[in-house]
Amino acid sequence: MNIRFKLLLAAIASVGLLSACGERPPVQSVQLGYRGTGMEVNYNPRLLKIVAERNQIGGIQPAADTSGPLAKDIYQNVQVLNDLSVGEFTRVMLSMTEWVTPAEQKNCTYCHNAENYSDGSKYQYQVARSMLKMTREINSQWTSHVKQTGVTCHTCHRGGPVPAYKWFTDPGSGRENAFIGTRAGQNSVITGLGMTTIGHSSLPYDPYTPFLLGDANIRVEGTAALPNGNRSSIKQAEWTYALMVHMSESLGVNCTYCHNTRAWASWSQSRPQRTVAWYGIRMVRQLNNSYLLPLTQTFPAHRKGPEGDVAKINCATCHQGVYKPYFGQSMAKDYPELRGRKTPAAEAAAAPAAPAAAPAKTATSSPGKASNVIAQATAAASGDRL
Repeated sequence: MNIRFKLLLAAIASVGLLSACGERPPVQSVQLGYRGTGMEVNYNPRLLKIVAERNQIGGIQPAADTSGPLAKDIYQNVQVLNDLSVGEFTRVMLSMTEWVTPAEQKNCTYCHNAENYSDGSKYQYQVARSMLKMTREINSQWTSHVKQTGVTCHTCHRGGPVPAYKWFTDPGSGRENAFIGTRAGQNSVITGLGMTTIGHSSLPYDPYTPFLLGDANIRVEGTAALPNGNRSSIKQAEWTYALMVHMSESLGVNCTYCHNTRAWASWSQSRPQRTVAWYGIRMVRQLNNSYLLPLTQTFPAHRKGPEGDVAKINCATCHQGVYKPYFGQSMAKDYPELRGRKTPAAEAAAAPAAPAAAPAKTATSSPGKASNVIAQATAAASGDRL
C-alpha cells in the first residue's frame, strides 16, 4: 500500500471522526470570561439561521382601549381576565386565536361553543383558562427567571394547539426491574414521548421526571475526598449530567454559559446565568405540578401519553434552542394584560406595601399514579435503587 493511499485513508477517517464528534466548520466562539479559562460559547452560523426561523415573534394585535366597562360585566363566565376592559379582553382572545389554534381552525370555536360562548364544556376552554392563570403567574411571580421579558401563549405554542417541545412519562422497556439486564433508565435509543437520547449518549433519557416533576437532589459534586463526605455514585452523576446536557441543548449553549471551568461547583465564581437557571428549574417543577398535572382528568385520551399522563414542560418548551426565547425579544411588553392581575389605582393607593412574595411551593401530590412514577424516578436519580 503506497504512502499516498495511506494518507488518503487517514484523511477520510479524520473527516469521519470530526463529523461524528461535533460541528463542521465554520464555528464561531464568543468569549464569556477571562482569557485562557475556556469561558466561551460556540455557535455554528448555519444552525443559528435554522433556529432563528423558529424564533420569530408571533402576530401582535394593536393596543386596546383600557377604558370602558370590564369584560366580566358584559360577558358571562369570565373568571381569569375579569380585571380587563372589553377592549383588552377581546384583544387577548384574538391573539390566542393566532397563537394556539390549529391552522385549519383559526377561529374562536376551537375553544368556544359557537352557540354559547360562556359554555365551558370543551376541554380546550378549560385548559386555556388554566394556562392563562399560569402565564400571569410566570410574568408576575417568576421574574427571578423570566425577568421583564416575560412570556405569552406564543412562547411555547408558536401558532399550534400543542407545544412542539413537551414530554410524557416513559412506559419503560419492561426490563427496568429485571434480575439481570436492567437499563436503569438509560443505555437505550428512545424517540417519541418528547424524549430522545440525551446528547447522543447512553445517559438517562428521562431526567425530567426526577428533577422537573420530582425534587431529587441535582447537586452531586462533593467538597471532600473519598471515601469521606460525598457518597453520591457515578450513576447519580449521570442523571445530573443528563439534565445539564438537556439544558445545554435546549438553550443552544455549552456548560460555560452558566459555569466557570475552573470551579464548576462554586456559586461565587459562576456567571449570573446560573442563578437564573436555578430559578428556572424550580419554576418548571412548580408549573408541572401546579398547572399541568391537575389537568390530567381534563385532557382527552388522544392528548395523553401511553401511561395516561398529560404533556409536561421542560426547558426546551420555551427556549426552543436559544439562550432566551426569541433571542431575548419580549412579547410580554406588548401584552400588559398577561403581566398579572391589574389593581385599580384607588385600591393600589390604599393598600399597604407588601414584601416580595416567594414563589409558591411545589405541589406534593399528583393525580392518578403520577406520584408513584415521580417517587420511582426520584429514587433512581438519588441512588436509592442501584
